[in-house]
Amino acid sequence: MNLRSAMESRRGMSLWRLEWIRLFRTKRWVALLGVYLFFGLIGPLTARYIREILESFGGEVQVVVPDPIAADGIASYVSNAAQIGLLVSVGIAAAALAFDAKPQMGVFLRTRTSHIREIIAPRYTVVTAAVVAAFTLGSIAALYESTVLMGSLPLGGWLLGTMLGCLYLAFAVAVVAAVAGRTQSVLVAAVVSIAVLLLLPVVGIAPNVGEWLPSHLVGAIDSLVRGGSAADYWRSALVTIGLTAATLWLAVRWAAQREL
Repeated sequence: MNLRSAMESRRGMSLWRLEWIRLFRTKRWVALLGVYLFFGLIGPLTARYIREILESFGGEVQVVVPDPIAADGIASYVSNAAQIGLLVSVGIAAAALAFDAKPQMGVFLRTRTSHIREIIAPRYTVVTAAVVAAFTLGSIAALYESTVLMGSLPLGGWLLGTMLGCLYLAFAVAVVAAVAGRTQSVLVAAVVSIAVLLLLPVVGIAPNVGEWLPSHLVGAIDSLVRGGSAADYWRSALVTIGLTAATLWLAVRWAAQREL
């Protein structure tokens, strides 16, 4: 290995290390873990005691609610994770991937790397790993509480559903990376990314389209723990993998073309 290659390798390792340090020093991991773990714990409780909760606010009104089952606890977790959890994840991803939001930082990073992907790769990977880990821990918490409070769940369906949910989150962070390649604002990157991710389910309303879209994976864990078929998700999983790769390619291309 020549001196130039050694220096580039050292810079690459430094950027990877820097991202892990940034994740922990800025307490972003606390925000991610806190929101997903909170809903993983509170979701099954809400599902189990929803009748009592509604009756406490309903006064003399009789509330008719079906007897809760363990899958309802998972559904409650997924519902909140797909909304508030996703918002937090996109915000944190935008803060990491819109590195040109601070021109001095953008210039500093760009002048110390030979290619823009050396900046994007560690930032995308570290943020995605943190989001996926937080979502998985929240899912584990939801599984545990749902089982304790309402009965057993099919572990195979839960595991596959959790993995598909992680795949969707990896795609969501890739969308942020691509949008960040077109803008120098963290806020704009976050807002546009959320708009894109919210638009997908709307497109999925069209017949025979929804089952191919990444957004189809969001409800996979709920469906699979209720006895749904894994075959219903292979199309959207393959499309999501392809779109994630394509979106990351766009992120690198657009960021490389942007002038500071």
